[in-house]
Amino acid sequence: MLLPSSRPPVGGHEKFTFRQGWLKKGVDAIIENPHIFSQEDAFVTLGVGKNMAASIRYWLLALGLGQPMDNNPRAMKPSDLGFALLANGGWDPYLEDIGSLWLLHWQLASNQERGLVWYLTFSRYYDVEFRKPTLVEYLNTQLTQRGIETTEGMVEREVDVFIHTYVPVKNQKGDGEETLGCPLVDLNLIRPALGDIVYRFNVGAKSSLPAAVFGYALLGFLAEKSTRQRTVTVDECMYSPGSPGQIFKLDENSVVTYIEDLEVLTNGALTLQETAGLRQIYLHSASPELGWNLLRGYYA
Repeated sequence: MLLPSSRPPVGGHEKFTFRQGWLKKGVDAIIENPHIFSQEDAFVTLGVGKNMAASIRYWLLALGLGQPMDNNPRAMKPSDLGFALLANGGWDPYLEDIGSLWLLHWQLASNQERGLVWYLTFSRYYDVEFRKPTLVEYLNTQLTQRGIETTEGMVEREVDVFIHTYVPVKNQKGDGEETLGCPLVDLNLIRPALGDIVYRFNVGAKSSLPAAVFGYALLGFLAEKSTRQRTVTVDECMYSPGSPGQIFKLDENSVVTYIEDLEVLTNGALTLQETAGLRQIYLHSASPELGWNLLRGYYA
């Protein structure tokens, strides 16, 4: 099994995207037995293939739903979010709410360790369209600059999994029907633009993205900045690497509308101000509980 590392790992998903039911299955398993993923028969207990069991562990970590135990890195426990969202009686244990899928996308694409390929592609690859070879070349350069040793074949596999996280996989019969894939395909974030040769990011308003989930993401993005400053420009929230604007692929009007909605949802803890044509967000309160309160209110 893949053990925690201080270096951003490439691979570990065993070439699988996560499937419907996997995350709930994984959270339930580590609640019952924190050592489940270090046991040889984990796949039997989980009722999946051996490689799939390893993949479930990877996705729990990449999505921030599970974490190693402090006193034993081979054991796992649900994160606060993993427990709140997916435990029995949780907010949305079967991921029936589209807002939960947006939340998982944010968790993955903002994760610069386990989700590095997703982070780099959404946050630092600025073209609207991409071809697989172009993205492979870009990621090869980015990973090399970060001192991460890979091969072109490894990066190609990462790109395949990245694409299939958002684009349905065609079945092997060649009849054009789509197989069951990753739940995040429902977000319609990436579309094939020319068969399976060119892919296009869906940039613009996202009618299914709840303001509360955007707010949770925004407050997470601002968490480090808020220790040094109380204002941040709308442009930073729109264009900076790791920002909600980049990760959700929003246009500027959508970002401003969400911020205006958040003034109400946070009871004025966050407000939009405009001075001399510069639009800024002012944080009256930077409590880490703000983001959690938004999610609690959304799922209530």
